[in-house]
Amino acid sequence: MKQTPFTDMHIELGAKMHEFAGYNMPIEYTGIIDEHNAVCDAVGVFDVSHMGEFWINGPKAFELIQKITCNDASKLKVGKIQYTCFVNEKGGIIDDFLLYRMEEEKYMLVVNAGNIQKDWDWCVKQNTMGAILENASDHTALLAIQGPKAIDTLQKLTNTELSTIPYYAFQIGTIAGVENVVISNTGYTGAGGFELYFYPEHGIKIWDALFDAGKEYGIKPAGLGARDTLRLEMGFNLYGNDMSEEITPLEAGLGWITKFTEGNDFIGRDVLEKQKAGGVKRKICAFTLSDRGIPRNGYKIVNELDEEIGEVTSGTMSPTLKIGIGMGYVKPEYAKLGTEIQIKVRNRNLKAEVVKPPFRK
Repeated sequence: MKQTPFTDMHIELGAKMHEFAGYNMPIEYTGIIDEHNAVCDAVGVFDVSHMGEFWINGPKAFELIQKITCNDASKLKVGKIQYTCFVNEKGGIIDDFLLYRMEEEKYMLVVNAGNIQKDWDWCVKQNTMGAILENASDHTALLAIQGPKAIDTLQKLTNTELSTIPYYAFQIGTIAGVENVVISNTGYTGAGGFELYFYPEHGIKIWDALFDAGKEYGIKPAGLGARDTLRLEMGFNLYGNDMSEEITPLEAGLGWITKFTEGNDFIGRDVLEKQKAGGVKRKICAFTLSDRGIPRNGYKIVNELDEEIGEVTSGTMSPTLKIGIGMGYVKPEYAKLGTEIQIKVRNRNLKAEVVKPPFRK
């Protein structure tokens, strides 16, 4: 298994480790609920160095970006970030990722760990115009400092005025004496905070400085378990669960990042335009359980007549609400807010209601 710059630190701290996307990653330290609450109430630190980073540079960079992403990069200014997708010829989602405009002709793509090689091969294949590509995944470390006290913790370590960085924007600054750190107002938790990109050799220095600065706020390391419950409480899609190459952005509730603007001729646009005109045959929805139980990926969704109408893609017991919550795909007529559906858990049908995310307000 691959290691991040912090793997030895996780083991030393007693984390429960497990393979994820080829990396030896921490699943939990003091417990998923404890870490979840620490991020919601104060501040937690996630090692997400397993994520992939690609650079696309040069005069042809924008042309390639417009070809392979479904959002409209012409709207993206230097210093700003877009959430977007790679879409295949059939309109399916190859991956969802963040697109950073670093300079006029320089972009950074932050892709999911499990899709690094697939995404890289796709970018190379589509680069018929001669943009300059670099896969910097093995040379980039990434920490997510999340929670209401993240800004107070991080501000102790930098002269960059963090309050001036808007959501989905970034600056290059110095953190704990380490220069050229990308300080990004992003995260996957819905609790606020920042993500830091830097060279791996500076990892331990930044980690130690963070935990020293955050001690007064009760800072805690958090694993992938809490990262998953936090994103699910916000209703954020997870690739491999709620998205795949067989699911389109329109089905996944991502019409807001699928731009049919003039000149935005991305791969798969024609298929998605037809789907938008004709309507989707399935649609993602969020739901809460009325009965006691925990929905899981793969559980069937049925109506009151016990007819199958869909399938759960993500589910958990909400640490905040203390009830079962989940997301799944259903026939469009069942995706309306307030609709009663049922989740088949073993041989029982548990009542549920379609709700509007986020679950955690």
